[in-house]
Amino acid sequence: MNERPTAGPRVVLFDLDDTLFAHRAAVESGILAYAETLGSPYGAHEADEVVTIWHDLEEEHYHSYLSGELDFEGQRQARARDFAARHGEQLTDDQASAWFADYFEHYVAAWSLHDDALPALDALDAALPGVRFGLITNGDLAFQRRKVETVGLDTRIAHLIASGELGVAKPDAAIFLAACETFGVRPDQAAYVGDRLRTDAIGAAQAGLTGVWLNRRNAVPSPEDELEAVTSGVHTIHSLAELAPLLAAA
Repeated sequence: MNERPTAGPRVVLFDLDDTLFAHRAAVESGILAYAETLGSPYGAHEADEVVTIWHDLEEEHYHSYLSGELDFEGQRQARARDFAARHGEQLTDDQASAWFADYFEHYVAAWSLHDDALPALDALDAALPGVRFGLITNGDLAFQRRKVETVGLDTRIAHLIASGELGVAKPDAAIFLAACETFGVRPDQAAYVGDRLRTDAIGAAQAGLTGVWLNRRNAVPSPEDELEAVTSGVHTIHSLAELAPLLAAA
């Protein structure tokens, strides 16, 4: 395989949700729209409270799925069941699945990319001739592929690596190394960009890739994570517009 003569990585890998795909915004729009259709007592709460509860349940139960405590449908049921219980309604598993399916249609209706996503890919193409793009995502392969295809990323992404298919999740080095193997590159020839410092950037850097933390929300890391990011050589950006100049200089 011929080495590309330009500087920078040969492959740039991305996290999907809240890195390229505007997941948080779609979740907020979806749960607020669904709560409004449900009426009282769901619609009686302040919008910020509804969003916070739903986001916290997603964090809790999706991580239970990633750790193997729940299957993919089970985490959906748990999120719906706990949200309903917070509003005084008890759901069976079948009712929880139906509840989540109704919410999901509102969530899908709000799917979109971040505004800086496609311009960043274009800028990388220009700055790193011959560069290839991929995704590494903690999630179900079919579900994540549906997102990618719906928002048109499938035409830009060579490979989608999902923890649900591989059986190992970020920040385990194995998933980053599997992606590099899929592309036929060494870890030091790849960069990885994600919105979670430990799960994405530190995990990638410790696997030998160039780890980039996309800190869109100006989050303040814990002292432990901050120290580990520094010692691992993690780069921090606040917009994908900063990515091409960073990697072209690498």
